[in-house]
Amino acid sequence: MTEGAGSFPQFDPDRPSAARMHDWLLGGRNNYDSDRLAGEELLRIAPGARELAHSNRAFLIRAVRHIATRYGIRQFLDHGSGLPTRTNVHQVVQAVHEDCKVVYIDNDPMVLAYGRALLDENPNVTILPADLVDTEDIRAGVQGRIDFSLPVAALFVSVLHCLPDSKEPRAVIERTVRQLAKGSVVVACQLVSHSGRIRQQVTDLMAERTGSGWGKVRTEEEVRRFFDVERLTVQEPGLLDVADWMPDVPYVRQATDEWFQFGGLAVVE
Repeated sequence: MTEGAGSFPQFDPDRPSAARMHDWLLGGRNNYDSDRLAGEELLRIAPGARELAHSNRAFLIRAVRHIATRYGIRQFLDHGSGLPTRTNVHQVVQAVHEDCKVVYIDNDPMVLAYGRALLDENPNVTILPADLVDTEDIRAGVQGRIDFSLPVAALFVSVLHCLPDSKEPRAVIERTVRQLAKGSVVVACQLVSHSGRIRQQVTDLMAERTGSGWGKVRTEEEVRRFFDVERLTVQEPGLLDVADWMPDVPYVRQATDEWFQFGGLAVVE
């Protein structure tokens, strides 16, 4: 996860950050008391949140490995990448092709600081300070690193729920697709729930605790519309709970089903 769209947030350890809360759920150390307290509140609403975070990370790893092997793509744009954690995107894809280029995109100040420190020694990896809705700024920022005449993998994994409807997540996907060459892929998923109570309570908690324009937990149908974009064709196994997207054995599944990450992979025609 990362902070919602808008101006870059200021670093404040006393104000929970969605990125740091996600890091805590994954068992990371780049978080503060405020993040852990907010995370505990989240677990009281949705007890499966920790398993969900691990399941989503496993999906990201499977998806980028599949893209590098099945599609042979060597350029990756990871929108709203969040804090570095065990087995990052560049580590997965560069194990397949050493020359893979990865650009992590985020606007959280702690993400940017930790990312720069971690990635300085890898010439094919960088982190770009940008808001994921600013498609043109992102394109300008990756000039010289990403060749848009060749296929690119655009990742929007566990981040679109950080955008309120006013930021038009579908339009972000649409603008991105317009820039991509044929044969590119888009991977997207976000938090959904069949329970209106869960959707509202989680949305309210995250907006209140992070103090940002956090987005919303959505329905499956709302997420399906994100993929209803010209030139974009969803690939098998379709749009689904990402725990079931080409799972490894054994694979991570939360014990409860109050919410889940819904999405999939689509090819740019």
